[in-house]
Amino acid sequence: MGLRFRKSLKLFPGVKLNFSKSGVSTSIGGKGLTVNLRGNKTTTTVGAPGTGISYRSTSTASAGASTSGRWLGWALIIFVALLVVWSAMGNT
Repeated sequence: MGLRFRKSLKLFPGVKLNFSKSGVSTSIGGKGLTVNLRGNKTTTTVGAPGTGISYRSTSTASAGASTSGRWLGWALIIFVALLVVWSAMGNT
């Protein structure tokens, strides 16, 4: 059995930065739907909370698409961060 390491850091509601032995990834979402971005690999998990039933799909982008996918992921994180700050300022 090998040694495992995993640590998550909550950046904003619904956005986590995940650290493991094999690298860093970003998770967006929560119970029921989560999208995990790591390099050119995207993993989407859809589940029924509380039941233990879920479906996981992994896709790998081609070399050219991986850069745009990474930028799209970071743009989504920045958008969520701005939305959280904006709502915290009372502009809801």
